[in-house]
Amino acid sequence: MFTFIKSVYLSILKYPKLGDILALLSGAILPLAYAPYSMSSIAILSLMMLFVLWQNITPKQAWWRGFLYGIGMFGMGVSWVHISFYQFGGLPMVGAILLTLVFVLIMAMYPAFLGWLLIRYFPDPKHNLLLLPAAWTLMEWLRGWLFTGFPWLSIGYGQIDSPFNSFAPLLGVYGVSFFTVLAAVLLIIYVLNSKSLTRPINTTFFILIALVIVTELVKNIEWTKPIDKPVKVALMQGNVPQEFKWLSGFQLPSMQRYLELSQSHRDADLIIWPETAIPLFYHEIPSYAPGFLEELRREYLEHKTDFLIGVPIMHSDGTYYNAVMTFTDKSEFYYKNHLVPFGEYIPLQFISGNLFKLLNIPMSEFSSGAKKQAPLTSVGHSVGVSICYEDAFGDLIRNSLPAAELLVNVSNDAWFGDSIAPHQHLEIARMRALETGRYLLRATNTGISAVIDNKGKIIAQSPQFKITALRAEVQPYQGITPYVRFGDNLIIFISLFILGLAYFLRIIRFSMVRAVFDK
Repeated sequence: MFTFIKSVYLSILKYPKLGDILALLSGAILPLAYAPYSMSSIAILSLMMLFVLWQNITPKQAWWRGFLYGIGMFGMGVSWVHISFYQFGGLPMVGAILLTLVFVLIMAMYPAFLGWLLIRYFPDPKHNLLLLPAAWTLMEWLRGWLFTGFPWLSIGYGQIDSPFNSFAPLLGVYGVSFFTVLAAVLLIIYVLNSKSLTRPINTTFFILIALVIVTELVKNIEWTKPIDKPVKVALMQGNVPQEFKWLSGFQLPSMQRYLELSQSHRDADLIIWPETAIPLFYHEIPSYAPGFLEELRREYLEHKTDFLIGVPIMHSDGTYYNAVMTFTDKSEFYYKNHLVPFGEYIPLQFISGNLFKLLNIPMSEFSSGAKKQAPLTSVGHSVGVSICYEDAFGDLIRNSLPAAELLVNVSNDAWFGDSIAPHQHLEIARMRALETGRYLLRATNTGISAVIDNKGKIIAQSPQFKITALRAEVQPYQGITPYVRFGDNLIIFISLFILGLAYFLRIIRFSMVRAVFDK
């Protein structure tokens, strides 16, 4: 592989157009690093190729190659969004493809501008290579919050099973990205500076060895500890078709399916129903389904089983929320905070008008719950709840910590059909468990439901598109990881400091540093 990288570098110096093609291909292979393929080393190879392609070119060329890389990356990695637009949003296929293309082109702007900025302000390859871990990390962080954020395909997610995952409890997913990019950069420097690959001992080699040692040392730290006895849980997967879920004639049979499925698992301490498992507003249930709530209460009282149930809630002022409720002696509610744009609300309505209302998406004008909400109480433990897309935002999940002793995510990935999206979503949930040192219980409508331990490992998983009750015993945990304490702030500070220091040294032409780089 190293010989290949070096030969590519020499070839693109002679044939610049080859670099453009390779940029597109390098981005297109990156999604192989993520679930369901999980070829984590592909991320390093893909990044190495891009970083080599950014050397000895103009800022304009760097922008173009970054843009092509982004088209390949997002075009292959998130093109599944067209399924929502076409199958469930009511758009014709052409419209769904065009809307997806626009989305991919917008996402491709991030690596494009990163390439332009890097080469514009740090044109020397010896400098910009060393700045790439910090610059890439800041680019991912910006993509994770700008315009409500889209953190999907952050490099760190594809490393959930690689040695770099040990940095997740310390610095979060962006910290994992930082060290993955650092490894790619060190390998590039090693390859391009080694006159003979049979004599690999140089400064870069020792830094790589040090990185491996640090990774192993961090891995052995236990940030959280188990408390009390394990809890028996049952995650209900009703497999209700998305196209029928909200139809009036299908709502009651859907609710009854979940109830009957739960009644077969009365020995569980906690039963969890997925997002909007009850496709009615909570206040409508007595009218549309007489006796349903009373039957649920009997299950709770007679069999000592707590319930967490996804159900929309409407307030007296007409605002409504995507919510999860506890079904115990005193019901508590969690209201979804981070809504999905164009799916749960229409952003910038004063600009878009009724354009996006053409999407035939039911319940698409939810209100947002408070950013910080107290954990729910169930089975005698504090439970941090998130709904669907929210688990893609680590800083949001940590809002319920360190109080929460278990994490629960309810979701409905039926929107994305039989695509790679549910697999990627499960991978993201695994990162949240690892960052926080907590078990995470993921109950979904059509799969993939899963129970994830405090190390991010899947201990139980359901098949997709089958009616299933996923059973497991889960261990509550207490304690606080550095990521829970500081969130993304620590890795962002480190990255900003590196870039700020580099820019300062560039301005004053720090000759001693230049001499070190030139060795």
